[in-house]
Amino acid sequence: MSQNTKIEYQKDGHFTRPASTFRNFVSADPNSQFPAEKGRYALYISPGCPWAHRTIIVRALKRLEDVIDLYVLSPSMGEKGWFFDGAHGTTPKDPLYSFTYLRELYFKADPDFNGRFTVPVLWDKKAGTMVNNESSEIIRMLYTEFDAFIPEKYREANKPGGGLYPEHLRKEIDEMNDWVYNTVNNGVYKCGFAGKQESYDENVYPLFKSLDRLESILAGHGKPFLLGDHLTEADVRLYTTIARFDVAYYTVFLCNLKSIRHDYPRLHLWFRRLYWDEGNEVTGGAFHSTTAPWIGLYAAGYAKAKAKVTNSQATVIVPRGPAVLVEPLAESEKL
Repeated sequence: MSQNTKIEYQKDGHFTRPASTFRNFVSADPNSQFPAEKGRYALYISPGCPWAHRTIIVRALKRLEDVIDLYVLSPSMGEKGWFFDGAHGTTPKDPLYSFTYLRELYFKADPDFNGRFTVPVLWDKKAGTMVNNESSEIIRMLYTEFDAFIPEKYREANKPGGGLYPEHLRKEIDEMNDWVYNTVNNGVYKCGFAGKQESYDENVYPLFKSLDRLESILAGHGKPFLLGDHLTEADVRLYTTIARFDVAYYTVFLCNLKSIRHDYPRLHLWFRRLYWDEGNEVTGGAFHSTTAPWIGLYAAGYAKAKAKVTNSQATVIVPRGPAVLVEPLAESEKL
């Protein structure tokens, strides 16, 4: 059960992200292949990964902590990828199979698996197999398919504004997701993992052009969230990148034309409102509880990842700073 094909992250100096491979769905339909059931599924995540971070934010927003188990791997990758070690309050060993490495779980699902061993993973404990490892699809399952197991006020149909992916905003959310993913969420990786100056230059300017655009959107409508008065999927997907920007991408990934805290006042306020909202009914502390324990470790994880992806032989140096990881929020600025 070894991976015979080397996964290529570089092509002509450009960072390329291979597609996810397990793409099944959990459904509220009891007759489906993967029916929603309380306690049947588990999320495997690393707190260092922004894609995995999306899923635990939504799990918390939806109050699914008692419905879907959470197994937390190390915040940083090792030589064999994501692994359990119990460091920083993470899970010491795979609770289901006593595995040490995430790759062992992939091989349990498919002994001939020959792709990337990524997080997040949505695992079916009853069937003993992987359902899905694509974060954008996992979060949409969590929006609605488990609503029968949570209090009525947290169900999507009863949420102000129609929930995280409301029918009337789906076109706008999908359009924003597209350019934000390509130039911001993945754009920081295209900069940080660039193997040539030209590929870095090709991506760093579009990244900041999109951040400028997001700043203008918030300034234009003056509302607290990207699409207005209510939290949506667009906010969740952007948040995990902005949470890592000043503390890791600015330094480690050389995304340093501007910083969020000094050059984007509206984005900075938007981020701090979500981060510091520790008990409000709007978020239930979902953003803070899934970020605060790990934010000080982001830079180290990215420094190690960059060395691995770019095949650097130099000693890994982790930048110290910023001195204040997240600036405070005044009472008058709160949601």
